[in-house]
Amino acid sequence: MGNAKNWKLLDKMSLRDFRVVSVQEHVYEHVPSGKQKGYVVCDSADWVFVIPVTPDNEVVFIRQFRHGRGEVVLEIPGGVMDPGETPEITGIRELKEETGYVPESVEMFGPLLPNPGLNTANFHIALARNCRPTSQPAPEPFEEIEIELRPLESVSEMISNGELTHALCIAAFAVTQAHQNQAKIQAQR
Repeated sequence: MGNAKNWKLLDKMSLRDFRVVSVQEHVYEHVPSGKQKGYVVCDSADWVFVIPVTPDNEVVFIRQFRHGRGEVVLEIPGGVMDPGETPEITGIRELKEETGYVPESVEMFGPLLPNPGLNTANFHIALARNCRPTSQPAPEPFEEIEIELRPLESVSEMISNGELTHALCIAAFAVTQAHQNQAKIQAQR
């Protein structure tokens, strides 16, 4: 069984800083063995994914080019938290910027650890209800976003048939569903 006390941080070295992430090497000593090893760590701000649901029970998905994969990916809106923002404010801001939609209400879930072996960030989930378009999208430069409305009840099929493959988006839907299921159980007691 793992024990955090068995690991002693000896050094942190910045390898390269980018706008949204700092790539670092953290050198740890495994105290019981006395051995040392360096680990690559991506230090970044937290981010938020939004599950935007319209009054017609449709999810507002987006398609955008993802440079890591070199392809256009189907996902839900989201982005990095700006300094001083709460996850809820970030979710509302990102939803409006990327889609032009604004929610009537937001329920927050998380945070989750997107990749704790490599990344320091948390990711938060915003379930945005009764979303309506109020303006034109205002994406950041170098963002080309296509909006796609899909029935909420089709999400499970989209995951199982491989149409929705973004793991963090799938996790957002799973966590939201788990919370909704738990709320139903609690209401029945």
